[in-house]
Amino acid sequence: MGDEKLDLLQGTLDLMVLQTLATMGNMHGYGIARRIEQVSGDEVLLNQGTIYAALVRLQQRGWIDAEWGASENNRKAKFYSITKRGLKQLADDTAYWMRLSGVMGRVLAMGQEGSEP
Repeated sequence: MGDEKLDLLQGTLDLMVLQTLATMGNMHGYGIARRIEQVSGDEVLLNQGTIYAALVRLQQRGWIDAEWGASENNRKAKFYSITKRGLKQLADDTAYWMRLSGVMGRVLAMGQEGSEP
């Protein structure tokens, strides 16, 4: 594998944001992006435009809420939280991705079954 960062597949960032909020609680956008980068082992790099576009999209769908508060640096920041609808979407998307990754794993392993060790 190269040193380049991974490109995210469509829909995966939304799932990552929902999972981050479900496990970490209320967070501001910068904190969400840094947490995803940290958990990915820096394989994913999120710029501010990307993360804030996702947050607006998720809020418009009713999957997250936002309210203003003070950050750990005592700066005014918008804090996001997952809604009940967001939790339902997270469960649905997680089931989908787990099913898809299982299928991909089986398909990619096909070539290895008949190969010499």
